[in-house]
Formats: sequence, structure tokens, C-alpha cells
Amino acid sequence: MKKTLLALTAVAAMTGSASAADLAARPYVKAPMAAPVANWTGFYVFGGGGGGLSNADQHVQTTVGAVPLTIDQRQGGSGWFGTVGAGYDWQFSGTWVAGVFADGQFGSIRATIQDPTIGITGNQKLETSWAAGVRLGWLVAPNVLSYVNGGYSGAHFGQTNFTNLAGTPAGIHLNSYNRNGWFVGGGVENSLNIFGVSSPGWFMKTEYRSAFYNTKTSDELFDGTNALVGNSIRANSWNQTISTSLVYRFNWTGPVVAKY
Repeated sequence: MKKTLLALTAVAAMTGSASAADLAARPYVKAPMAAPVANWTGFYVFGGGGGGLSNADQHVQTTVGAVPLTIDQRQGGSGWFGTVGAGYDWQFSGTWVAGVFADGQFGSIRATIQDPTIGITGNQKLETSWAAGVRLGWLVAPNVLSYVNGGYSGAHFGQTNFTNLAGTPAGIHLNSYNRNGWFVGGGVENSLNIFGVSSPGWFMKTEYRSAFYNTKTSDELFDGTNALVGNSIRANSWNQTISTSLVYRFNWTGPVVAKY
């Protein structure tokens, strides 16, 4: 029995020595590091500005005596605006982000209104608008989100004062009014941690948006005494904007790399 125990002890010692020598001969292999991750879930606020284009299909009707005269035309314009807003995002399935948001715009996007049958022209100005919607995005990188959005929108158009073709005030105006509609768009949002500069929570987003507002029939064309002049202009409004905003995310974390 004693001889058997001595033999087993010798075998174990030889095996352990061989294993230690084998491990010593192997090169050191570092464990793989986890992929960078980031947390996009949370509240954010933003503010910025941009430019816009406005287009409208117009149907103008003028009654001369007992004969109604009509003409269809498309008019357009451009301008600038500022924007502020807030939202909340949820990150799910690793690289997907969904959220809700609301924002407001203010500025001056002007489009032309004309009644060529009586020779008057004026500018219709989009002064303020607002939007509430949802967005869905995909993380092309841990700190870069590409997204699409859509939702409900409202707009306020200011008073239009008409002139004749010589540029002289015609003494006719169109009162201001509000219209509602919907929008679709998309953009890219990225962290400002670039070029070696650390800016935790700060992002920049660039977004395109296309908004469509309900048709408005303007029977309220008034002269200097606020009497109706018997004309009407029916128009819809399609506004396209491109904006760049600075975004702050309150509980942003990432990208974080797990180390071993």
C-alpha cells in the first residue's frame, strides 16, 4: 500500500510539473474586450435654427359683375426660423432608439399670394409653428443616432397686406389665421465628444422636416374700411425646413468599454 501511494504521488508531481511548464511556454493571450456601449434612455432639451422653403397651390376666384373669374397657380418663398424643444428616448434591443418629443418654431418664412385678375400681390408669412410627434432611430455607432420622425403640427400665418403691380399699397389685406396638419422628417444626432474634446451629455442634431397644412379658403379679403371685396383665395401650404440644434441629454452615459 505504501508503495502504491508513493507511485501515485510521483505521477501527480510529474503531471503538475509538465502542466506548469506547458503554461509557461504558451504566449500570453489577453481576453477580448467588450464592445463599446452607450445609454440613450432619458430626457433631453434642444435649441437651434435653420432655413425653410414654402410652397402653396392657390385657387383664386374673383367676381366681375355676375361672372366669376378663376385661376390656379403655385407660389413659393423662403426664410429662416429658430426652434426649441424637449423629448424622451428609450433604447431597446441594443441599437434601436424610440422616443417622443415636442418643439416650437418662430421666425419668418414668406410665400407669395397673388390675385392676378385684379392685379394685387402680397406676402404670407409663417410666423410660428409647433409640432408633437414620435421618432425611431438606429445607432450607426454608440454615439451616433440616425432617425426618422413624424407627427402633428400647427402653424400661425400672419396678416398679408397687398400691393398693386406698381408696389403701391392696394388698401386690401388678408387677416392672420391658424392651420393644422402633419409632418414627416429625419436626421442624424451625434455626440460632441470629438477631436479629443470631452463634452459629456452634449450633442448636435441636423434634421430635415416636411410639413403639410390644411387648405385655407380666404374669403376675408378686406379693403381699408374692413368691407369684403368679393374675392377669395384658396390655398394649401407645404413647408420644408432644415435645422441644426444643440442637444443636452440629462443622464447620458457612454460609450463605456468594459475592461478585464
